[in-house]
Amino acid sequence: MSTISTLATTLPVLDDRGRRLLFTDARTANTFTDQPVTDEQLAQIYELTKFGPTSANTSPLRILFTRLGEGRDRLLPFMNEGNRAKTAAAPVTAILANDSAFHERIPELLPFKPQLREVFAGAPALREATARYNGALQAAYFIFGVRAVGLAAGPMSGFDASAVDAEFFAGTTWQSHLVVNIGYPGADAWFPRLPRLHHDEVVRYA
Repeated sequence: MSTISTLATTLPVLDDRGRRLLFTDARTANTFTDQPVTDEQLAQIYELTKFGPTSANTSPLRILFTRLGEGRDRLLPFMNEGNRAKTAAAPVTAILANDSAFHERIPELLPFKPQLREVFAGAPALREATARYNGALQAAYFIFGVRAVGLAAGPMSGFDASAVDAEFFAGTTWQSHLVVNIGYPGADAWFPRLPRLHHDEVVRYA
């Protein structure tokens, strides 16, 4: 039996509790309690997020955590009106960004093919598309990471990304693409579960 076959027959299966935590019972939180979120918890979120796959291990995601106070106050004016109050109340709000210079780390992250750095360096359109696609993948991993450490996530795309970049990332190669509130769910945190498409509507087999 090959190694691949052996691995395929011995990989663990996530139990129902784990599936509920990450998928079926998990919801986007809209209110939060004032219970603190620790730096250790935030570090654990990233330590899980970083293991999700990206193209050629490019890993373009960058994260800025803001807490209540000056950092959050700088962010609030750039949130859409419907997202401002819940962002103001969340213990932590993460700004997820893509690093357009991700290719500079390729020799470290893809040591068996360091020359790929030069391919991306000479192809800005490819670099932008790669950062956007893989940054979106990593944003999803990040949300699952939040859930996996026992916290609730409130992801939002409703904000002025250009203004956020000018405020927080001026002079850098980081570009924001998602804001995620993080904390323990408060009163009436969950909206009613919206419907999902049925398996037979979206899945085909060939």
